[in-house]
Amino acid sequence: MKRDKIVPALVLGLLFVGVPASAALLWVRSRPVEAPPVLAQPEVRDVVLKTVATGSVVPRNEVAIKPRVSGILDRLHVEPGDLVTAGQLIADIRVVPDSARLATARSGVREAEIRLNDAQRERDQVAALVVSGAASSTELARVETTLKLRAQELDAARTDLTIVREGANRAAGQVSTSVRSTVDGMVLTVPMKEGASVIEANTFNEGTTIGEVADMGDLVFEGLVDEAEVGRIREGMPLSVVIAAWPDETLPGTLEHISPKGVDVQGAIQFEIRAALTLPDGGDGRFVRAGMSANADIVLDRRAAVLTINEALLKFDGDQTLVEVQQGDGFADRAVQLGLSDGIHAEVLDGITASDTLRRPEG
Repeated sequence: MKRDKIVPALVLGLLFVGVPASAALLWVRSRPVEAPPVLAQPEVRDVVLKTVATGSVVPRNEVAIKPRVSGILDRLHVEPGDLVTAGQLIADIRVVPDSARLATARSGVREAEIRLNDAQRERDQVAALVVSGAASSTELARVETTLKLRAQELDAARTDLTIVREGANRAAGQVSTSVRSTVDGMVLTVPMKEGASVIEANTFNEGTTIGEVADMGDLVFEGLVDEAEVGRIREGMPLSVVIAAWPDETLPGTLEHISPKGVDVQGAIQFEIRAALTLPDGGDGRFVRAGMSANADIVLDRRAAVLTINEALLKFDGDQTLVEVQQGDGFADRAVQLGLSDGIHAEVLDGITASDTLRRPEG
């Protein structure tokens, strides 16, 4: 056979054989692959229904230390982390007196001195008259009383001048320029620096905070619970607190307060809770610090050592809850009665046993 006839024959042969073979291969690959059924069995385990509250660990009592006079923060005697006792010196305030008040106080001292000198001269004159018999002892007693009153007024005026000028009444042993701690505890923050201006606490102003002191041995968890769960919790319930710094360690606690009023947090109503904590002994070097973020697990209900199934094995038909149970070579639907669920595993009350093999529903 000639060459010009062999080549066309081979091409036609390949077309007749290759096209059907390729189509058959594509048809086989396009068929859906049937995955083997996912089988599982009920298991005995604990089912715990809990809610999670997000919040932080804070001291139960945190006290802000404020000055009793306005002025300049002259010297700080503590820094954050120092332990202090009630009455310990925290800072010194240097008073910058007001010009008008200072002038008024000085004028008051001068006026009191003039009145005292006048009373002293009157007393001396009356005393001389009493000696000569021209005045009675009653008149002498009157002017001596006036002299004592004028002396008292001078002392009060000098005290006012001292307070205006120095912020202290040293004669009475009260030094207002000395800021002292009012409680025992640890210094948490010292927001002011030496040289800063500070304002005294009074009825019109809360004053400048020199430092914050708290007992770090008495910490509580403060967090928020959703309104859907607040009706299921109560004071006295145990909870477990996990601090973000140590996710593998839990602190036991007891719920001691649930706020009677909710707050709006990004459109959701939340209720504040507070729980007392049992702190670690600190032997491992871990120190729970104020403000650490934490989550609290509050156990709402619990079932111990009950038969459970994974909720992925369930399917629903109207009001019925069904599972696919293996029977011979096939599977049949069977109604089950469930109890407590934690969202992943559900307690089985009736319908199946621990020996049954179940199949995960398709789709």
